[in-house]
Amino acid sequence: MSSYATATRAASTGAVAAKATDLTKVYGEGETRVVALDHVSVEFGQAEFTAIMGPSGSGKSTLMHCMAGLDTVTSGSATIGDTELTGLRDKRLTQLRRDRVGFIFQTFNLLPTLNALENIRLPMDIAGRKPDPEWLKRVIATVGLADRLRHRPSQLSGGQQQRVAVARALAGKPDIIFGDEPTGNLDSRAGAEVLGFLRNSVRELGQTVVMVTHDPVAAGYADRVVFLADGRVVDDMADPTAERVLEHMKRYDVKGRTS
Repeated sequence: MSSYATATRAASTGAVAAKATDLTKVYGEGETRVVALDHVSVEFGQAEFTAIMGPSGSGKSTLMHCMAGLDTVTSGSATIGDTELTGLRDKRLTQLRRDRVGFIFQTFNLLPTLNALENIRLPMDIAGRKPDPEWLKRVIATVGLADRLRHRPSQLSGGQQQRVAVARALAGKPDIIFGDEPTGNLDSRAGAEVLGFLRNSVRELGQTVVMVTHDPVAAGYADRVVFLADGRVVDDMADPTAERVLEHMKRYDVKGRTS
């Protein structure tokens, strides 16, 4: 099976957490028309850590936004579990994002007036849901925040704030967590800590994580890397290392064409 074909299936033989099928996203019309995603088909397996990589403008963030229900698709479909996002009404889509999807972004998006524990619980409080106390305890232990729960964001380092964001994403037991450059605003040490916590959430908690990154070192923490160029899946790598990913990325120029 070719590397292109492997990108159309999950890296493991287990259940599929999310998938795109012939997904196309077009912005604008006429001379301003841009094809951000060009008939992308890819699966993300449950309890796996997948990195999405590619040159600037390759469509990696657009793919994540469409898969997470943050952006609409032009054609094709995006599915989380057995729920197809295409055509969902706004209320249903909002409910799905709230109850079944976790998000981690470059900016920590913590409320400054709330302490760490309150920030972690915030999405569930808004939804009127009580957290599972044992699960919440495991999540807090996994990200190493037990002694910082009463601190507000201003009293935490950047790495600690991102750990709060990771715990917030995990706390509601989502089907899948999407991370958009989650270590982009962190130094290398803090970034390694956060990536380690994401890695542990997959290994120890059975979480599913899909992360967009431009950093080969970050991608090396994943179980698998999906490569995009010019809005298409062009390769798929299992058991990546930073060195293998970096060497692979050198094959593509700034426009995403093989050199």
